[in-house]
Amino acid sequence: MTHWNEQSVADELYQAEAERRDRRPFTDDWPAFDVETAYRAQTRLIQKKTGTGQTVTGVKLGLTSLAKQERMGIASPITGWITDQMQLAEDTPIPLGDLIHPRIEPEIAFVMGRRLEGPNVTAETALSAVESVRAAFEVIDSRYQDFRFELPDVIADNASSSRFFLGSLSRHPEDLDLAAEECVLRIDDRIVDSATGSAVQGHPAEALAQAVNSLAERGIALQPGWIVLTGGLTDAVVVNTGERVTAEFANLGSLTVVGKLPD
Repeated sequence: MTHWNEQSVADELYQAEAERRDRRPFTDDWPAFDVETAYRAQTRLIQKKTGTGQTVTGVKLGLTSLAKQERMGIASPITGWITDQMQLAEDTPIPLGDLIHPRIEPEIAFVMGRRLEGPNVTAETALSAVESVRAAFEVIDSRYQDFRFELPDVIADNASSSRFFLGSLSRHPEDLDLAAEECVLRIDDRIVDSATGSAVQGHPAEALAQAVNSLAERGIALQPGWIVLTGGLTDAVVVNTGERVTAEFANLGSLTVVGKLPD
């Protein structure tokens, strides 16, 4: 018999983040831990955060590449929550001293213009509900040792959420070919990766539609003004102190952040 349940998992993940410590995946000790229970644990985790004054400002999509989905045995992205305290201003260093083993990935972000609710939402319908598109960086930080986890573990851990940045340039979705939107990722002056929007489920709007339809199964709709982080365009890279990490987008501008330890 396991001593874990959805509340104790949420409590442990909350404390692990606060104490900057990682741990074994719950599935090591709780083989019956499943996706439905994991999402309930995720809800309880976010309730603990909002209970301390944080405000939900949107959702993040995870495992949006087809290759990652095949490895995890799923057919659509997973979802997590973002809050106001996760967002950092462009000129704010990544607070490495507050995190466990952070990595960073460039993303395309949507700002919702109207409420969007599944089921049966298509990519076209989803994109029509988007008010604006912006460049983004997401800093992920798993609470599991060596980023080792099974699907329920990462879902409960709010899809490895940590911090994120939004670029200042805002574009209307009709003005962009998001599948072809190119992004070059640099560390200092060295190119380390590149990708286009098609890396996210073939098109970021397709990822959005699939996520909205999945959220509808739990009675959740996206709200006007919410931010949606649509998933990493490239593999996440390790953030080191003093390094400048830059995402250069073809039409969404450039976003640069720096990792910094406390003085």
